Amino acid sequence: MTSSPPRKLRFATVWLAGCSGCHMSFLDLDEFLFDLAEKVDVVYSPVGSDAKLYPEAVDVCLVEGAVANEDNLELALLLRQHTAMVISFGDCAISANVPGLRNLWVGTEAVLDRSYLELADQGGQYPHEPGIVPELLPKVRPLHEVIPVDLYLPGCPPSAERIRLAIAPLLVGEKPLMKGSAMLRFG
Repeated sequence: MTSSPPRKLRFATVWLAGCSGCHMSFLDLDEFLFDLAEKVDVVYSPVGSDAKLYPEAVDVCLVEGAVANEDNLELALLLRQHTAMVISFGDCAISANVPGLRNLWVGTEAVLDRSYLELADQGGQYPHEPGIVPELLPKVRPLHEVIPVDLYLPGCPPSAERIRLAIAPLLVGEKPLMKGSAMLRFG
């Protein structure tokens, strides 16, 4: 009797309010990506999936970026509902980092005025069509302030080696050991 191969992990990555540096560092995993591809099905990602809607029954999701607008919030709530392990991926997800600098402004109107009117080369105006610019939240938040997070993977961005050390144990059903400056240093 032959046994069936072990079930592949359903794996996702999400990009909220951030620069994509964490995803670029993820792509720097080089050869480890081939090992990863044998053990996971990428079911949602801005860099490796055609999925338009976040799927159900995701095992692990790396979430890059802070929660800055209604679209970010909606996706964060949805992914938490459908994901067993949510990982705050990078300093923006953990602390709001650079996107959180928006919190120094009083209100969202000041941010929009600065972006669309004051800094316009000519004829500044707000976008007219609904849905072009998602509604900004009053404050940019780190991920753990809007949903429960299971693991924190700091760095701006985290190095490929740190990402590998965090993901590899998950592939064999273990939780990564997140201790020491090699795994916990910010920046």
